[in-house]
Amino acid sequence: MKEDLKVSNTFRLVAGSAIILGMAALAYGFLTEPDRTWANYLLNNYYWLSVALGGALFYSLQYITQSGWSAGFKRIPEAFMAYLPYAAVFFLLLYFGTHSIYHWSHAEEVAHDHLLQHKAPYLNIPFFMARLALYFTLWIVFTRILRRLSLKEDETGERKYFEKQELYSKILIFILAISFTLSNIDWIMSVDPHWFSTIFAVKNLISAFLHGVSIIILLIFILNRRGYFGFLNEFHLHDFSRYIFMLSIVWGYFWFSQFMIIWYGNIPEETSYYFIRWNDGWKFLFFAEIVVNWAIPFFVLLPVKTSKNRVVITIVILFLIVGQYIEYYLHIMPAVTGELKFGIIEIGSFLGFAALFIYVIISNLGKRSLIAKNHPYLNESVDHHF
Repeated sequence: MKEDLKVSNTFRLVAGSAIILGMAALAYGFLTEPDRTWANYLLNNYYWLSVALGGALFYSLQYITQSGWSAGFKRIPEAFMAYLPYAAVFFLLLYFGTHSIYHWSHAEEVAHDHLLQHKAPYLNIPFFMARLALYFTLWIVFTRILRRLSLKEDETGERKYFEKQELYSKILIFILAISFTLSNIDWIMSVDPHWFSTIFAVKNLISAFLHGVSIIILLIFILNRRGYFGFLNEFHLHDFSRYIFMLSIVWGYFWFSQFMIIWYGNIPEETSYYFIRWNDGWKFLFFAEIVVNWAIPFFVLLPVKTSKNRVVITIVILFLIVGQYIEYYLHIMPAVTGELKFGIIEIGSFLGFAALFIYVIISNLGKRSLIAKNHPYLNESVDHHF
């Protein structure tokens, strides 16, 4: 069984080319349509940040629950956390795009808007950037601690490092629950500063978890095809698919709960969000969001037979990758640009960010053995069965 991942020059060339393509698309966009480009910048950076944090959630949950079946794959979500410093840099650069994205950042608009004046002590650029720095500091510090403890466990095999990872996983998951909720209010919900929802941030946390887990599984499948994780069997497949199935149900529940409560309450300050996305050409994406992120994984993975089929699970994951993009596109674009456009800027920027994310992950995986040899539950993972 292969344990050391070799990063080929071909991969580096393809990933590097895609990153350059993304940079070119962004440069073109900033010269031609800066508002639209900044909106795509936020969308794609947030997209891959949420995937990375979804990996951190999955990683932490495995330690908190002392799950044995997933121990052999822990390096994958661990590698996802290596992307956080890159996302931090990109979000700090968002400072230069605040006026293009956030209505509340314009002093002249705030001066004539009583609601924005009421929110100004919270929604202002200095405090916005300070909170951003705090979120990333917490995420990076605690994920680095987990990574260091994981490597120590590899080197020594001492039980205390496993127990420390369990402790810090509990701390991290608590921090993520609060900080990711607040960051969603800051970065995504505030693009519509007159609209608010108490469910929105929780739904996005579930979305990050769902799509992060999905891409973890996809990467495991790809590496398995190349000879890694030779112990992967149908029982692992079933457990992975149950994660997607379960999280899609929770995501669908929060999606419907938010929509139903706002529709039933019929309060203008709340219904404005759905009124825009129900009309003006957005309706197709509005329904596609729920179909792709809930209906497809729910109905396709419901039967036990399909939930153990690698090809079927892979197809569902590919739909979810598109579904996550649709979800965030609907969050951001109607409020920032008000136009449904999809072209070079959208395709190029997505490919660039995706290539950077994959390059960081694969490079991180190549630094250490793919198998955490001294994990106390490794044998349970390798011999996993019902």
